[in-house]
Amino acid sequence: MKFTEEHEWLRPEDDIVVVGITEYAAEQLGDVVFVELPEPGTTVTKDEEVVVIESVKAASDIAAPADGEITEVNEALADNPGMVNEDAQGDAWFFKMKLSDASDLDDMMDEAAYKKFIA
Repeated sequence: MKFTEEHEWLRPEDDIVVVGITEYAAEQLGDVVFVELPEPGTTVTKDEEVVVIESVKAASDIAAPADGEITEVNEALADNPGMVNEDAQGDAWFFKMKLSDASDLDDMMDEAAYKKFIA
């Protein structure tokens, strides 16, 4: 897995990446009560707002970690946004995307670097 300074994780799977937020980010948000996901087929650019997430504490935007196309979204989050608090780095992924340039992952942190970043 790779990590961004915005507390997103990316898990490569063949030619796509699965994107979600880290457990650390989920803890900071508190109880998540609403998640608005992008439409599959949407082309996004790095740092463009793609997900709106609301918790009992605040509303936050999740930005695209790289340029690419959204290929799939996690529909289960619409019915059960609390999944983000239960399994942030597993079943509560937000979307899958095909990166325009797979080398974008090379600039992201590995798990050890991310743990150091949040320490």
